[in-house]
Amino acid sequence: MLSGTKIFITNGTWADIALVFARTGGEGHRGITAFLVPTDSPGFTARPIHGKLGLRGQATAELVIDGVRVPDSARLHSVGKGFGVAMAALAKGRMSVAAGCVGLARACVEAAVEYSTQREQFGKPIAGHQLVQELLADIALDVDAARLLVWRVADLIDRGREFAVESSKAKLFASEAAVRSADRALQVFGGYGFIDEFPVGKYLRDAKVMTLYEGTSQIQKLLIGRALTGVSAF
Repeated sequence: MLSGTKIFITNGTWADIALVFARTGGEGHRGITAFLVPTDSPGFTARPIHGKLGLRGQATAELVIDGVRVPDSARLHSVGKGFGVAMAALAKGRMSVAAGCVGLARACVEAAVEYSTQREQFGKPIAGHQLVQELLADIALDVDAARLLVWRVADLIDRGREFAVESSKAKLFASEAAVRSADRALQVFGGYGFIDEFPVGKYLRDAKVMTLYEGTSQIQKLLIGRALTGVSAF
């Protein structure tokens, strides 16, 4: 029988099956077991979360599990091995987030280039002003650097190599790059970036959460630091 709550679950109101990590005994990570739980089980409730800064098209939810009975056949892997299941999912999940950030940053540079070459000020397109070109160059640099980090992780996965630390590096850089890119793109748009007529405001709202889920930027730095030094700061 499982009981507990978890908030900020992506697509929580859409899913038919929930992957639940529950403490089944023991201390620390060795006491966690993974289960596949149907969301229509008695005692299982998904509550939608409204009023988000970004990702407004995504169904984010709080899951409430109150005395949900699950058979042993619902267990994923061995008892006490749930932490390993979670970590394996997170490593690839971080790469996926990083890849999404590359796409978001690329959308920022494309929107900023299109706008700056069409919008005229002082008798010429604003793309002809040095500081606007600086903003565009900075975004383009972040896009390419983030993309290369993602490609490296994808290559390691394809070759069956260890990739967890490289995934953290890609997620950290790409998510922060997405925020920088959206902020710079909005700056290129000026006041028009602050209204819904153009998409860069949405890009900035959506980018910020990338630095939070699948492990915050600070968590990624701790993981990278531990890999470098062999010393845990957790």
